[in-house]
Amino acid sequence: MAKIIVTGAAGFIGSHLAETLLQQGEEVIGIDEFNDYYDPMLKFKNVAHLHQSPGFTLIEGDMQFLDWQKLLEDVDVVYHQAAQAGVRASWGKAFRGYTERNINATQVLLEAAKDAKHLKRLVFASSSSVYGDAETLPTHEKICPQPVSPYGITKLASEFLCELYHKNFGVPCVTLRYFTVYGPKQRPDMAFNKFFKSILQDEAIPIYGDGQQTREFTFVSDIIAANLAAAIAPVAVGEIFNIGGGSRVVLAEVLDTIEEIVGKSIKRNHIEKAMGDARHTAADVSKAKKILGYQPQVSLREGLTQEWEWVKSLY
Repeated sequence: MAKIIVTGAAGFIGSHLAETLLQQGEEVIGIDEFNDYYDPMLKFKNVAHLHQSPGFTLIEGDMQFLDWQKLLEDVDVVYHQAAQAGVRASWGKAFRGYTERNINATQVLLEAAKDAKHLKRLVFASSSSVYGDAETLPTHEKICPQPVSPYGITKLASEFLCELYHKNFGVPCVTLRYFTVYGPKQRPDMAFNKFFKSILQDEAIPIYGDGQQTREFTFVSDIIAANLAAAIAPVAVGEIFNIGGGSRVVLAEVLDTIEEIVGKSIKRNHIEKAMGDARHTAADVSKAKKILGYQPQVSLREGLTQEWEWVKSLY
């Protein structure tokens, strides 16, 4: 049995990851601040059933002020999922929260990790937002990152910190760049959750811009599989990997698929393009396939159907 820390354990991806690790018989220490970016009660709900597992411990607190040296004493793997999320919310005065929860918190963790004798792997959750409006689609990892949002800037800075601590102190970091993750437990500020909720309430779906933007959508179970692979792949340390869902789709076409899933037409309300949104995203995952053995399993239609069932049960 390995001893594992999951930061952001009550969040969308972190709670799925913690649940999977517990099912595999691992000992999991979940860490979460339960901040109010969205309703903390949703986060408590995400982890409520995990307390039934004897292998689960939950620590509620700000990562910047925890005793990391003690926490990391006999930990094998850290999955660093905790972050201040949200591209559109990262402008203005809110930016301080992004620097503290993304950059500062990551640096505090890495500083302790350099002295952690038992640590075999630190898997860092980054984002396709670091690419911004990438010149090449699908985008590979050697493309120069050019973020178009303050959020993307903080994720890229955190990546550089991981690289620095790996090169200078041997911290066994692996960075995963997630491309638009969706599925059950998705944050309420994310598109599909908002879309499905609007449909249930018979309201118009807000669509930024013309609806012709494209996205690489990745189902949450594929993200979990990538994390687990990144923790054990022998030559993954010090590397960065794109983690995508295997298909790039026009938003307007996604809405057509959603109409088929929910069995009724959708009211659409086109609003102004959001600052900081990349026009197109597409992942070249060939490196992850080669080194991590990564292979996305869940189609967009199948994943959307699962999220729709979850949203119906929630609201």
